[in-house]
Amino acid sequence: MNDNSAVVVGGGLAGVTTALELADAGLRVTLLEGRPRLGGLAFSFKRGDLTVDNGQHVYLRCCTAYRAFLDRIGGTALAPLQDRLDVPVLDVAHARGPRLGRLRRSALPVPLHLAGSLARYPHLTLAERAGVGRAALALRRLDPTDPALDGLDFATWLGRYGQSRRAIEALWDLVGIATLNATAEQSSLGLAAMVFKTGLLSENGAADIGWARVPLGDLHDTLARKALDAAGVRTELRTRVTALTPGDDGLWTVDTETGALRAGTVVLAVPQREAHGLLPHGALADPDKLLDIGTAPILNVHVVYDRKVLRRPFFAALGSPVQWVFDRTDSSGLADGGQYLALSQSVAHEDIDEPVSVLRAKYLPELERLLPAARGAKVRDFFVTRERTATFAPAPGVGRLRPGARTDAPGLYLAGAWTATGWPATMEGAVRSGLSAAHAALTVLGRPCPNPSPGTAGGIPGRRPV
Repeated sequence: MNDNSAVVVGGGLAGVTTALELADAGLRVTLLEGRPRLGGLAFSFKRGDLTVDNGQHVYLRCCTAYRAFLDRIGGTALAPLQDRLDVPVLDVAHARGPRLGRLRRSALPVPLHLAGSLARYPHLTLAERAGVGRAALALRRLDPTDPALDGLDFATWLGRYGQSRRAIEALWDLVGIATLNATAEQSSLGLAAMVFKTGLLSENGAADIGWARVPLGDLHDTLARKALDAAGVRTELRTRVTALTPGDDGLWTVDTETGALRAGTVVLAVPQREAHGLLPHGALADPDKLLDIGTAPILNVHVVYDRKVLRRPFFAALGSPVQWVFDRTDSSGLADGGQYLALSQSVAHEDIDEPVSVLRAKYLPELERLLPAARGAKVRDFFVTRERTATFAPAPGVGRLRPGARTDAPGLYLAGAWTATGWPATMEGAVRSGLSAAHAALTVLGRPCPNPSPGTAGGIPGRRPV
């Protein structure tokens, strides 16, 4: 073994990206994953005849790194983007009865591309709509990489620009909760500014939404494994790493439950607490900072009806505990005239540990409020999936806790959405972290990077071709 060898620990999006990038540069790569599958927290499983995603995952057109990842594994056509941003928003708590609004863009340049939609948005008053426009222009002037923004919460900043509680609920949190997994009060202004500035205020189509029309496992496991095999990466599943030890000869020993590997380059692409447990002494100046990076849960509620109750691919809800509802009928394989809906519930601290019976009693009546066709439908199946540590918490001050890809130990690198990508905990952030770790390693090895960077972390996304 020599400096041409690398071990990547972790088979999520960050680890798979790292392994592909290193292999494309000519390194001999081994990818180790403790689970029996690839994909990390974006995966599928079987439930009877259904193929179920653990949770609904979407991406935006501005997610240039994830789009390039899909292209690299041959999955772009299986997770298409909207032609144009269009989000139905249903408010069932309005005094005059349920009201449907839409957030959609026009072909006009930024920021006028959203002006028409905002002017007609029924969930805000005329004064609130005008105030949102003023806040958006102020947000556009912020630099998300400014360390001062990391220490302030987004809600405080919105309050300074006259945003009402209703405006925050019906617009800012509608987007922010889904992308940050936190409310405005819980979010770093730096990360919130990055999300809104990049997604809504950078380019006309930046916020167009894409999602998998097939099970996530088809992309992040099956196609990813095929791409890894084609690149010459040796993938070992059900292999848990127990220790990393640097050697006097410049090589690392990677101990697993079944044996040991030696490599010149090691990339830890695992959650922050797991990384903390594996880091050797001296790898980071203050490794305990990793333990200070909080986590936030996501609950996913799955309902199978005996008939079609929703005629849109998805919608967002206001005035209800329900947040976002997606039709997953086709991707799940349900083919007998029923419909399978998936509810994605971010910031789910109150519900994450509730029994299924309690969640059923809470969410089925809410779906009937939102979808009149559900009132006479039979529920064939109701179940939940819980990700208690789905994302890192984007709380004020988290930026100073997130390490970069390089460590103080030669040959050892970090990857994962929780590292200093400038992005929140998204699929885009995970892929960017993998690229950063691979490029850092290749730079030290004096090897050219096979693919260009997707753009500066936290800034406006780069123009990387896909």
